[in-house]
Amino acid sequence: MSHSPAPPEPPTTAPPAGPVLGVSVAIWRDGKVLLIQRGHDPWLGAWSLPGGRVERGETLVEAAARELIEETGLVLGTPRLVETLDAIDRAKDGAVRGHFVIIVFAADAEGSPIAASDAADFGWFALDAINALTTTPGLKRIVALSVPA
Repeated sequence: MSHSPAPPEPPTTAPPAGPVLGVSVAIWRDGKVLLIQRGHDPWLGAWSLPGGRVERGETLVEAAARELIEETGLVLGTPRLVETLDAIDRAKDGAVRGHFVIIVFAADAEGSPIAASDAADFGWFALDAINALTTTPGLKRIVALSVPA
């Protein structure tokens, strides 16, 4: 008597057990960096660099180009690697709600920005103006590292 294999486990909707890979891009013009205001959680309403999750089968640069055009309408130029960072979203009790490992690029971009996709707004900010904003974790440090030479 032969046994048939067990049916596959149903997919789960639980958050990923490990960190999620993401990208972001610092676009500088006239001494100011382009920031978007997040239109959804995590960090709803916080200012951040344009970016998002890397999709399966997509290179980091492809993800950065896609996210930039989706959120701002800008076309990515040649990017340079700036830094990597951990962005950990914690509840008030300290429980981890999300963990993102973000690869940060700086680049030129073509076009005029618009607030699109999940961006509620956008603006150009000098480095010293970032202190007055509610931002995603580590934003000012990353933006400072991305300043063009």
